[in-house]
Amino acid sequence: MHTNKSDLTTLLDKISKNEQIEKTDIILGVRRKDVVRGRKLFCQIAVGKMGYSGAEVARFLGVSTSAVNRLAGLKELPDCSRYIK
Repeated sequence: MHTNKSDLTTLLDKISKNEQIEKTDIILGVRRKDVVRGRKLFCQIAVGKMGYSGAEVARFLGVSTSAVNRLAGLKELPDCSRYIK
């Protein structure tokens, strides 16, 4: 279990800035296409690349674990590599 949420905050900041979407839109569950794409990027990177559990990411975003796991399990977006060191 990760305890450092600053990694998730940093990732959220990067995705928000680079995708030109509001952080609050990602967290609040706005369903615009660009926001859903940003949330999908966030979940795929946090769960698939950074090793956070779906539950940890869900608590951070304020959404259900199943929503995070569903987004993380979809075909990986090619832009994920832009956010991984």
